[in-house]
Amino acid sequence: MSDLYAVIGNPVAHSKSPLIHRAFARQTDQDLVYEAILAPLEEFEATLDAFRARAGKGVNVTVPFKLEAFHYSSLRTARAARAGAVNTLKFDGPEALGDNTDGVGLVTDLEQNLGRPLAGRRVLLMGAGGAARGVLLPVLERGPAALVIVNRTAARAVELCRVFPEFPALDGCGYEALEGRSFDIVINATSASLGDQLPPLPGGVFATGALAYDMMYGKGLTPFLRLARTQGAGQLADGLGMLVEQAAESFHFWRGLRPDTRPVLEALRREA
Repeated sequence: MSDLYAVIGNPVAHSKSPLIHRAFARQTDQDLVYEAILAPLEEFEATLDAFRARAGKGVNVTVPFKLEAFHYSSLRTARAARAGAVNTLKFDGPEALGDNTDGVGLVTDLEQNLGRPLAGRRVLLMGAGGAARGVLLPVLERGPAALVIVNRTAARAVELCRVFPEFPALDGCGYEALEGRSFDIVINATSASLGDQLPPLPGGVFATGALAYDMMYGKGLTPFLRLARTQGAGQLADGLGMLVEQAAESFHFWRGLRPDTRPVLEALRREA
């Protein structure tokens, strides 16, 4: 019988994870089935328990459940423990091993696929939830000149900074504090794009030639990327590359094999 995997989220119908992991399975000759599962907002744990009862081997976790997945996991990798958020679970008997592959996926997409090294750059990270927590440490480890976390509730951004006291380049604030500041890379880690909403970014945050990067993806530009274009960002990118790269890291976590991401990403771009 084929091994069973899934992505769990709310919403989840838009997810390309099933297409990606099925492509990885064909490429590496792995016998697995991969589903998309919509979890009711108050029933994440029950949805996972039901999946495990079907002998499920592992799941990817998307919005808004990455913090809940952290608490669900009985064991965690070092990077998941530091992030305080989990986007990948592997089930081994009674144990649920949690990992976070988002940061690896983002950094790989930025630096290798988009040619945007983080070292010495001014980076703005929008949001202080599970998505932001998952990418923060890997980005910091690349040595940006400054990394500012901005959130509608400034206290949450400041609190997140306290998790990483060894990085003096890290700062947290509310959107009003961005007036007069500009950044080389602006990353939207909020879920605003899923609701066709726009975080309250002031004008001038995009430096000349800046990259605007939205972790969300879909057909056409997200509201954030449309705003970035009108404000003069030099390069626009959605989160499809990050999705593929973090999926490859998850696939390796589950199966011990590292697939080639480039043909899969190219195929998805052609279909977009």
